[in-house]
Amino acid sequence: MAESSEGPGTVPEHERILQEIESTDTACVGPTLRSVYDDQPNAHKKFMEKLDACIRNHDKEIEKMCNFHHQGFVDAITELLKVRTDAEKLKVQVTDTNRRLQDAGKEVIVQTDNIIRCRIQQRNITTVVEKLQLCLPVLEMYSKLKEQMSAKRYYSALKTMEQLENVYFPRVSQYRFCQLMIENLPKLREDIKEISMSDLKDFLESIRKHSDKIGETAMKQAQQQKTFSVALPKQNNVKFGKKMYINDRIPEERNEIELKHAFEEEDENEEEGDEETFENYYRKQRKKQARLVLQPQSNMGYGFPVNRLFDLLFEIRDQYNETLLKKWAGVFRDIFEEDNYSPIPVVNEEEYKIVISKFPFQDPDLEKQSFPKKFPMSQSVPRIYTQVKEFIYASLKFSESLHRSSTEIDDMLRKSTNLLLTRTLNSCLLNLIRKPHIGLTELVQIIINTTHLEQACKYLEDFITNITNISQETVHTTRLYGLSTFKDARHAAEGEIYTKLNQKIDEFVQLADYDWTMSEPDGRASGYLMDLINFLRSIFQVFTHLPGKVAQTACMSACQHLSTSLMQMLLDSELKQISMGAVQQFNLDVIQCELFASSEPVPGFQGDTLQLAFIDLRQLLDLFMVWDWSTYLADYGQPASKYLRVNPNTALTLLEKVKDTSKKNNIFAQFRKNDRDKQKLIETVMKQLRSLVNGMSHHT
Repeated sequence: MAESSEGPGTVPEHERILQEIESTDTACVGPTLRSVYDDQPNAHKKFMEKLDACIRNHDKEIEKMCNFHHQGFVDAITELLKVRTDAEKLKVQVTDTNRRLQDAGKEVIVQTDNIIRCRIQQRNITTVVEKLQLCLPVLEMYSKLKEQMSAKRYYSALKTMEQLENVYFPRVSQYRFCQLMIENLPKLREDIKEISMSDLKDFLESIRKHSDKIGETAMKQAQQQKTFSVALPKQNNVKFGKKMYINDRIPEERNEIELKHAFEEEDENEEEGDEETFENYYRKQRKKQARLVLQPQSNMGYGFPVNRLFDLLFEIRDQYNETLLKKWAGVFRDIFEEDNYSPIPVVNEEEYKIVISKFPFQDPDLEKQSFPKKFPMSQSVPRIYTQVKEFIYASLKFSESLHRSSTEIDDMLRKSTNLLLTRTLNSCLLNLIRKPHIGLTELVQIIINTTHLEQACKYLEDFITNITNISQETVHTTRLYGLSTFKDARHAAEGEIYTKLNQKIDEFVQLADYDWTMSEPDGRASGYLMDLINFLRSIFQVFTHLPGKVAQTACMSACQHLSTSLMQMLLDSELKQISMGAVQQFNLDVIQCELFASSEPVPGFQGDTLQLAFIDLRQLLDLFMVWDWSTYLADYGQPASKYLRVNPNTALTLLEKVKDTSKKNNIFAQFRKNDRDKQKLIETVMKQLRSLVNGMSHHT
């Protein structure tokens, strides 16, 4: 009777116990099993019977599922057996095709060898023809020079010599016949100098004899151009012509053949090195002649006003300076196009002195270094400095005959030089910086170049001072604005560096090819990221020559842009699912970024300043790697929160992608208590995150 009274009550209890065993974690099974023994007599035996029945039911369900999938497995094996026969046939066909291809290729190899030999012969013939074609123009030009010397066409001969020295000889300087020609040129030039000096003396003597006629002709032509209303007597024209002879230094170009010949000699000798000798002699003789002309007859006095003439000359001077600025803009553009944007190498003391003779560079540390060594600036710096000095000379030439004071000439030279620096050179620099083919290395060199050009401005001021003898300490002396000119160019170059550096980072990031459904990480960082880090290390080595703040700003900007790009990749709306294996792989890449930041690629950062660029990514990944949602939700909004930089919206977006992947990882997940609990946890966390996001939106 006792057993029959206990039976009905125990069955529901046993079912409850079985359900609890199936759904409870293994750590909590002990207390449940203990209740079987502590409940009623014979309860253990009945429970075991109930447990056996439950096991049999589960076995039947498993058997049904296996039977359901068995036929598909058998069909797959059958298909594989059918394919094996076709694979063997294909292997035989491939082997036969390879053999026939090898046999057919033997003849091709023989013909190829013959073609290679013919190509080598053709190349040798082409080389010989090219060398001969290179030498023929030199021989033709030298023959032309001999003909010009024989015909006494000395001006043309000098131009031909210049072309030979600057254009033709450098191409064939390695040949012996060229050296013989080079050695013969100084003698020819000396002969021309002697003949030219003799002609100049004859010319000056001729001018003295015909000065009256020259002045008369000049005044008649001036009268026709200005449409004078009153005709002056011939005698007055002659005397007035002598006055113009003094003020305007005589328009000698009127003297037809002899005068033209003299001016050609004077202009071209500037490049030949004898300009000063001829010019000094010419000026000295002309001054003597001028003194004679300045002694007017007793019945002449000069009372004509020339203020309007000087006003016209000043206007012409301004137009002349504008023409010079346009010309030098082309000169600067050519210099920038021809520059290799690399430090100037020197292999010996002679080359070192050549560079410092063209540009005022002083660096005791560089002087102590052994050869070979390099200047920090590129070839364009000494060339630009030389061209600025040439511009000053060109601007000075127009003012030499205006009879202005040294102070006025000094002011004019400084103002025109300022226009050259602030407008022409600055514009050329900005256009250069914005060109697409200018890369990061070239931009770094441009910044270095502008720094040295800026330092050289004080030497340009000294250069002008030496010309005009006006001290820079004078109250009204204009200063050169090189500082602002090159500072603007540097700022533009720095901005281009930051832009191009971010563009290179984007190019590397576009190569990323993550398997967002991987179950396990590769165990090493992604290849594209390691290539990117190696690129950044190499480019920041180049940045060591930049001012410290520029290099630090570029490095910080690059790290921040990389962090932002990685975060955008992780939160991309087109990316719907991310496995935890992919998250772990992504974490390995971020670790490499942090190691790079901590390696101090650019000196000068304090503490972990550079690593803070990746703090948002680090806290987000730590939250998912540790799965520490309780801490995040509990400390959210607190200043000392461990995950202070993790935005709820960001966390929710990534969690939704991870959730979708975890659902499809295993078809048996529904039978595991841990997976069901994890899904419930994810759902709970997502609800709380949505409430935080909605709260932030409402607060905003």
